[in-house]
Amino acid sequence: MNTSRKLALVATTALAGAALVAAITSTAHEDPVPGAAHQGAAQPALAVAATTLSAITIPTRIAASGNIAPWQEASIGAEANGLRLVEVTVNVGDRVRRGQLLARFAAATVEAELAQARAALSEADVLLDEAAGKARRARRLLDTGAMAAQEIEQQLSAERAAAARVEAARAVLATQALRLAQTRIVAPDDGIVSLRAATVGAVAPAGQELFRLIRGGRLEWRAEVAGRDLDLLRPGQAVHIALAGGGALDGRLRMLAPAIDLQTRNGMAYVDLAPHPAARAGMFVRGEFDLGERAADTLPHSATLLREGFSYVMRIGGDSRVEQTRVTLGRRSGERIEILQGLDAQDRVVAAGVAFLGDGDLVQVTAQPGQQARR
Repeated sequence: MNTSRKLALVATTALAGAALVAAITSTAHEDPVPGAAHQGAAQPALAVAATTLSAITIPTRIAASGNIAPWQEASIGAEANGLRLVEVTVNVGDRVRRGQLLARFAAATVEAELAQARAALSEADVLLDEAAGKARRARRLLDTGAMAAQEIEQQLSAERAAAARVEAARAVLATQALRLAQTRIVAPDDGIVSLRAATVGAVAPAGQELFRLIRGGRLEWRAEVAGRDLDLLRPGQAVHIALAGGGALDGRLRMLAPAIDLQTRNGMAYVDLAPHPAARAGMFVRGEFDLGERAADTLPHSATLLREGFSYVMRIGGDSRVEQTRVTLGRRSGERIEILQGLDAQDRVVAAGVAFLGDGDLVQVTAQPGQQARR
C-alpha cells in the first residue's frame, strides 16, 4: 500500500469517529424516555355523569313488624260435669254460625234426673193444694173461735211450707233442664274453629276447654312500633303488610296501646285486617303505616356509598376533582333516596360508580353515564 492510500484511510477513519461522537453528544441532550414530558399531566380516574338534588314527592311510611292474631277468641268448655262425649260435629278450620251444634254429651242420665224433678214438682203441687185448702178453712174459723188459734197458725204455716217446697222443686227442675241443655255444646258466635280438644268417648270435667273460636273470623296485626313514631300514628290510617308468601294485605289502624314496653321501648299498634286466604293467626309479618306524601330532595341510590357505617357521596369540585362528602339519608322511593343533610341544591355529585373513586380523584364529567373503566 502506497503512502497516499494510507493517508486516505486514516482520514476516513477520523471522520467516522467524529460523526459517532457528534451523534452520542446529540442523543445525550434529548429526553431519555419518550413521552416523559407528558407524564406531568394527571389522567382522569373515571368518566362519570354528574347529577344534582331533585325534588320529588315520596310517600311517608313507618315500618313495623309483629304477629297476626285473632281479634277476639271465645273459649268453649264443658259445663256439665262427668258426662261422656258421644258426638263432635266440627274440626279445626271450620267456619260456624251462632248456635250451631259443635259437640253433644250423653244425656240419658240427665234426662232421667229431669223426669224425677218433674215428678217431685207435681208431688209438691199436690201437697200445696191440700195445705192451701186447710189454710182457707182455718182462716174462715179465725173469728168464730171454733178452732184454737194455735191450730189455725199451724195450718197457715203448713201452707207456706208447701209453697216453699214447690219453689224448691221448680228450682231442681230448672237445674236439671239446664244440665240437659248443657249436654249440647253450641257456638256462642259466628267464627272459625281454631282449636279442638274434644274427643268422642272422653268424660270431660266441668270447665275443661273443648273448642276455641276466632270470633267473626276477624284477624288483627299487633305491630310493634318504635316509641318515637307513635305520635305520628292516628286511628284510621292505611296499613300495607307484606306476607311471607309474597302476597300483600291491607288494613286500618284501630287503636294504639296506652303504654310502651319498658324493655323494648316499643308500643303496640292494633290493625284491623281485611280478609285474606293467606293470612293466618300466629304469622310474623312486616308492614308499613301510610302517613301520606311530602316533597323530598333526592339523588339516585347509585350516587351514595356506605363506608365505615356512614353514607357518602362524591361531590365534584370546580377543578373536576371529587370530594368525599358525608350525607344523611332519609326515605327511599324506587331507585331514588332522600338526602336530609350534607348537600346544597347546586352541588354536583357523581351519579354512579362511586365505589371506584377515592377522595381527591380527578374525573372527566360527561353528559351521560358512559363506560366506567377501573383505573
